[in-house]
Amino acid sequence: MNSSVVIHRDAEVLAEAVSARLITRLADAQAARGQASLVLTGGRVGIATLAAVRRSPAHSAVDWSAVDVWWGDERFLPAGDPERNETQARTALLDHLPFDPARVHPMPADGGEFTGNPELAAEAYATELHAATADGADADVPEFDVLLLGVGPDGHVASLFPEFPALHDDRAVVGVHGAPKPPPTRISLTLPTIRAAAEVWLVVAGDDKAAAVQMALGEAGSTQIPAAGARGRHRTLWLLDTAAAAKLPPGLNRRATP
Repeated sequence: MNSSVVIHRDAEVLAEAVSARLITRLADAQAARGQASLVLTGGRVGIATLAAVRRSPAHSAVDWSAVDVWWGDERFLPAGDPERNETQARTALLDHLPFDPARVHPMPADGGEFTGNPELAAEAYATELHAATADGADADVPEFDVLLLGVGPDGHVASLFPEFPALHDDRAVVGVHGAPKPPPTRISLTLPTIRAAAEVWLVVAGDDKAAAVQMALGEAGSTQIPAAGARGRHRTLWLLDTAAAAKLPPGLNRRATP
């Protein structure tokens, strides 16, 4: 895997650094095309990164009304549930900056026409992704400017867990049942959709993730360690704190920051 690794001192510094990097990347995309697209992740560091964007004086460099926001996965829970990634992202960032509601694309919640049916919800989200895809594109989903991912101690990304059938699914979005961490029912982008992104950033903190990071950047396959299969078309960036980087193999394209 052709990946770059950047190591920061701790989780707090990591979140601040990723937020600064993200603001710059989105501003650059808008300078080139007038708009930008971003796929959000949940988790402690993912949400801390969004809060750091909100606090940053530099966030005014981005026209947030011209940013399309998507999600990599979601807990299939009722709208507004505090465990939903959408709810946490709104609290941390989306409700505080001038995003265009029409350009914010949460995954469907468990309710209404989707009650008890994550497969139908996944199909609806895939349809929405396809509708946003440029004419003539070589994929059925947009080429996101940045797709953020966390990594679990077991190596999962989004809601793609080791050995799960979804790892071999070529649909854009799938329903996930029996997730080993609660809640068990989820919706997730698949690896082909993740790989359609221009850049994939894996943001990881904590010594409980060190073994998974080591395997993902080593010889592990994506069935065993799904994070090993998460890569961008043009760039794959691992953004780690020192604890998550503790077991990295030598010889990687890596850079440590103060």
